[in-house]
Amino acid sequence: MKRREFLQRTVLAAGATALIGRGELLAELPDVPPLGPQAPEGGVARRAYGETGIHLSVIGFGGIVVKDLPAETAAKHVRASIMRGVNYFDVAPSYGTAESILGPALEPYRDRVFLACKTGRRDMAGAEEELQASLKTMRTDHFDLYQLHAMTKMEEVDRVFAADGAMATFQRARDRGLVRHLGFSAHSAEVALALLERFPFDSILFPINFVTFYEGSFGPQVIKIAEEKGAARLALKAMARQPWPAGVDRSRFPNCWYQPLTEPEDIKRGLRFTLSQPVTAAIPPGDPGLFFQALELAANNALTPLTPQETDELKTYAKNFKPIFQLRPPA
Repeated sequence: MKRREFLQRTVLAAGATALIGRGELLAELPDVPPLGPQAPEGGVARRAYGETGIHLSVIGFGGIVVKDLPAETAAKHVRASIMRGVNYFDVAPSYGTAESILGPALEPYRDRVFLACKTGRRDMAGAEEELQASLKTMRTDHFDLYQLHAMTKMEEVDRVFAADGAMATFQRARDRGLVRHLGFSAHSAEVALALLERFPFDSILFPINFVTFYEGSFGPQVIKIAEEKGAARLALKAMARQPWPAGVDRSRFPNCWYQPLTEPEDIKRGLRFTLSQPVTAAIPPGDPGLFFQALELAANNALTPLTPQETDELKTYAKNFKPIFQLRPPA
């Protein structure tokens, strides 16, 4: 590690824990079981994570929200989220500085949250190396959920299930108590379905978005099979609009590789669509402003299921956009 990077991480870690004493941090937290079904008064509702007995906030905190933020700001974002009842946090080593910033900010609350992490490595040795590094950086002795990250090609499926593939690390890590549940995220319906056939994953993390659903036929088939297999559904891209149009300034949303929904009513409809599906939770885009808009809606109980009329209107509205994912046409 370069000296500059070491110093940066040291400052971040010290700053987050020096903001306020641990006892004071914990004193005002919602008086409800951290992973139980009851949401804090005025807070974010919770849904069951499969048959585990664990219940997660319907809005999850994506670690990329704190990427490149000052330690004090990140700590305030984490605390504000937990005060609203958020108990589901997700991060990955590929999210730039997210792990090194989120780890210290989340440390005072670690036993009150469900922490998910991922690996982009497909081999056994690489997955083990990345797991150990993430545990250290996130300041925890285990992850509640560990996931294959962004599975996209069919050859990746064969690779992770090879004798020296990442799944060997996953199963050994679960046996050793380093991880408690196993899952994957995927950007391909074909790959997601293949993974569900190969292994009894506890959950999937998959794009569930009204444009991809209606204009890309992407998502319904994965939800159906995941339900049949007993895998909990965690949703990505609820607030996606479309790929970035040519010439549009992206600087306002540096952590979003797609154009997000930005109008409050659009955000509300996008989240309501996703949470109207049989999913446990949705993770908003990696932008603090968009995340807190989603959190405000959830905390005010505005994310009610869509009515049949609203669903028809949303199907029509979706025709205005190009899906960021779509089912691959038959060969």
